[in-house]
Amino acid sequence: MLDNPFNVLFICRHNTARSQMAEALLSSISRRRFIAYSAGIEPRAEIHPLTLETIRNAGLRTDGLTPKGTEMFRGPEAPALDFAFTLCDGNESCPSALAGAPMLAHWPFPDPLEAEGTHAEKAAVFAEVFRMIRRRLELFVELPMERLDRLTLQRHVDGIGQSPSGV
Repeated sequence: MLDNPFNVLFICRHNTARSQMAEALLSSISRRRFIAYSAGIEPRAEIHPLTLETIRNAGLRTDGLTPKGTEMFRGPEAPALDFAFTLCDGNESCPSALAGAPMLAHWPFPDPLEAEGTHAEKAAVFAEVFRMIRRRLELFVELPMERLDRLTLQRHVDGIGQSPSGV
């Protein structure tokens, strides 16, 4: 384990679906190299039930997950962030900078909250977004962070987010 794991923040609009999935996934696959957080620009009161269902169906824990606002990651009491990933799709606004100058990358994912249809159809959309997030995070955790300079690392995290499937 690293002496100082990397702090990673995932941001989306409401912190009720994509960013919660990313937080749970990175916490699961991080190999103790990362501490995952999530936040929303306009956080809702509760995590969407299909988000929780999707995370649990993957065998991951949901305890401790709760919607939070980005203001929790500003100021002297906030964790020092190393990375911040905005997960909003093209129809939403996401912050382009954060205090503390963490490495920022945009990894757009469709908003599963916009899914329509039956419960099964909506659940399939949530599962697909979850799969996409997992693939990108698997690539991210494999990066040799300690051996890359900041510019090269930035190119890698940007590149991971530019592929529609995360590959």
